Amino acid sequence: MNRLFIELYLDEGVAVLVAELLRSRGFKVLTTREAGNLQTWDDDQLAFATQHGLTFFTHNRVHFENLAREYVSQGRCHHGRKP
Repeated sequence: MNRLFIELYLDEGVAVLVAELLRSRGFKVLTTREAGNLQTWDDDQLAFATQHGLTFFTHNRVHFENLAREYVSQGRCHHGRKP
């Protein structure tokens, strides 16, 4: 199978069923449960995803938007945004 354009890291607010459905479509998906990162702060979740080349997938839009702005203001990038 060819590598798809995105590899995902799903936070614990995203149903495990979503991971299964995405995998059935060929996406590489890692959940916070699988990574042993349940109940980890959002900034640590984003750092983990970035360190592993994964795009952080969350329903927690407000917190993530704040983190994304912080990354941009610091000149950092994550795998949902490239500089």
